Amino acid sequence: MDDKVKQQLSDYKKLIEQKLDEFIPVKYPEKIWESMRYSVLAGGKRLRPILTLETCKILSGSYEQAIPTACAIEMLHSQSLIHDDLPCMDNDDYRRGKLTNHKVYGESTAVLAGDALLSFAPQVIIQNTKFLNNDVNSPEIILKVLEEFLTAAGAEKLIAGQVVDIDSEGKQIPKETLNFIHENKTGALFKLSMRTGAILGGADEKTLQAVTDYAEKIGLAFQIMDDILDVTSTLEELGKTPGKDQAEGKVTYISFYGLEESKKQVASLCKQACDILKQRDIKSDILTAIANSINERVN
Repeated sequence: MDDKVKQQLSDYKKLIEQKLDEFIPVKYPEKIWESMRYSVLAGGKRLRPILTLETCKILSGSYEQAIPTACAIEMLHSQSLIHDDLPCMDNDDYRRGKLTNHKVYGESTAVLAGDALLSFAPQVIIQNTKFLNNDVNSPEIILKVLEEFLTAAGAEKLIAGQVVDIDSEGKQIPKETLNFIHENKTGALFKLSMRTGAILGGADEKTLQAVTDYAEKIGLAFQIMDDILDVTSTLEELGKTPGKDQAEGKVTYISFYGLEESKKQVASLCKQACDILKQRDIKSDILTAIANSINERVN
């Protein structure tokens, strides 16, 4: 990754951090807002909102109209992590190198913080999205974005993946079930990030399908990478407790295919993602670099 791309990614991340801080105030009762902010502002790569901003920018020349949606998606991602870490689910003590939300604020507040983020994020989109040139189609565009957001967050996507993941613990499951978990628990937010960026950038159906295809490859590669790092990284490197998948009897790509074959699949998926960009003439050093960085992290 060259210095120019690194700087662009750094600039995106700084912008997202700043806007997340602005969008989530502290008001009465302070505890719930502080709990929300604790997880949302805990750091991380901010990969999903970066995908939203970059997709919008390469299609329209501007990312301004996508900032609220990008931040809302990061709130949704944080919400999913808060709930995923709860004792009734993955029961994890660390996330992004810090104590998980329920360890700091208690289980009841953590549940409510996740619920609050889920309902607050769409408000951020509605109240803060501004279009250039007073686009007359803006209400319709916002409705499309909200439909994408709520579908990805709900029982057909993110929650579906989580339910099947929990039900599959300690069981031998077919490959199709593993793919369903990854496609919905992880892949849904990658698709949401790029599809909403494309919609806000005025994409036609052909381009929308292209970025969806790219997001599908990247989302699966990212999840396999996560499976790999769970068995090869330390707590300090990973930011969360390593080895939990195996300890809890979860079926992963590692248990299905082994470490080396899983690495090959990451490399193949990242190459396919880059090929999609070339075939559809989508020019973005950022999107190419993101695909390559996922592969480089495990190979």
